Amino acid sequence: MSETIQLQSQSIEKVSSIYSALRHKKPITKKDLKNYIKVFLGLNIPDKKICLEHSSPMDYLWHAFRGSEAVAWASSPCKHSQDGHATNSDCIVWANRAGGKTELAAIATLLDCIFKPQCQVRILAGSCEQASKMYDYILDFLYRGYENYLDGTPTKTKCRFKNGSSAELLTQSATSVRGQHIQKLRCDEVELFEEDVYNAAKFTTQSKNGIIAGMELISTMHQPYGLMHKIVTAGLQYGTPIFKWCIWETIENCIDRNCSQCPLWQDCRGKAKNASGYLSIDDCITQMRRASRAGWEAEMLCKRPSRENVVFDEFNPAIHVKAVDFNPDWPLYRTLDFGFVNPFVCLWIQVDEEGRIFVIDEYIRSRATIDVHASEIKSKTPIREEKMACTFCDPAGQGVNDVTGTSTVRELRSHGIEVRFRKSGILEGIELIRRAIRAGDGKSSIVISPRCRCLIEAMESYHYPQAGSNVNELPLKDGVYDHPIDALRYFFINHTKSAKAASRRY
Repeated sequence: MSETIQLQSQSIEKVSSIYSALRHKKPITKKDLKNYIKVFLGLNIPDKKICLEHSSPMDYLWHAFRGSEAVAWASSPCKHSQDGHATNSDCIVWANRAGGKTELAAIATLLDCIFKPQCQVRILAGSCEQASKMYDYILDFLYRGYENYLDGTPTKTKCRFKNGSSAELLTQSATSVRGQHIQKLRCDEVELFEEDVYNAAKFTTQSKNGIIAGMELISTMHQPYGLMHKIVTAGLQYGTPIFKWCIWETIENCIDRNCSQCPLWQDCRGKAKNASGYLSIDDCITQMRRASRAGWEAEMLCKRPSRENVVFDEFNPAIHVKAVDFNPDWPLYRTLDFGFVNPFVCLWIQVDEEGRIFVIDEYIRSRATIDVHASEIKSKTPIREEKMACTFCDPAGQGVNDVTGTSTVRELRSHGIEVRFRKSGILEGIELIRRAIRAGDGKSSIVISPRCRCLIEAMESYHYPQAGSNVNELPLKDGVYDHPIDALRYFFINHTKSAKAASRRY
């Protein structure tokens, strides 16, 4: 009997030794990583991509774990130099509410600190509560068998590791962020960041100790004009890896429900039958019934955000953005909004025989003088100046500058660009644009070329201030989206007025 007990004890010790050794072994493949997390942290990370254009949560975690390695890994989507080595491990995570973003970032932080000696990770969140939530996840994971990795007792904001790594919370302030020189910065709920803090955070990461620097921007996208919208737009432009998932990548597998009677069927269409997540189907149904349709689409389906506060809420790129080129048979107009620090904007617009409006190109530039703008505008114009139907502009351009002693309008005319203008209210121009987007009969009369990237973004993002702060019901002058819209307004105001004047001559 004693021999049996002794053998069992030896067997237990051997298994324990193997288990301990496996805890110290660095995962080599994505499958290894998934199994490691499942065994030692007790979490089964969803690894199925359900929606065509999405990623799985496991895709992000693999990138976070391997993307910062000094060796170029073929399966990592991080940017690489010409010799194949990674240049940075930046990424964007756009995911649904309760989509596990914070917990996944905590797992990534733990893995960085354990398996990458001298790795310095900082956590910056949109609120102290959100930052503490991620840190609490990290502490919880540490006390699942990783206590021996720690160098001392963790404080409320920082934990150190015997291999020289550390993880620390930063406060939501530019002062806290400045001066940091670390390899990994994880920004949680960036939609809630102050822009000055976000701008300061951009300069915190440095590659060192064989670890490629990376800034991870993690959030749900709440508003089409919010910070996350800008980040995703820039990420698409510059090729930053974007890991996007929604409710269907994180919902539990549906095995026993009648699809035709399920409240989620309109959006699901059977997707949950292939899911492998953890969100309760019943909880998701309850949340859908509580929320507005716009809120549900933005928060859970990760579609374009709620447009409840957007000025042109009926603008739809699928309808209003189409390839369109200059047509020599139609009159060509230009419309200008002036600026120096704020952007100077020029739009090229044509009108066909039926009165449909085609915005065919844009020019947007800051910190340049009028002579530079005039030269650029003329070079981009496909016909001679005398052939132009008209160039409309901001009435403020007639004001005399105290320094130069002349006006913007006069300067443009000196460079051979004749301009016209008419004073009007902002709301008058907005209503004319709305009518072109969708008239009372439901028809649209405006098309914008994909070349007009800034105008399209402005049409989607031009918005009102928060409720209670806008007594005049005027859109927000944010210095970004208002200028392309102002240029478009000047066209509608002046072109409409010109048409009326012409009819009276008859």
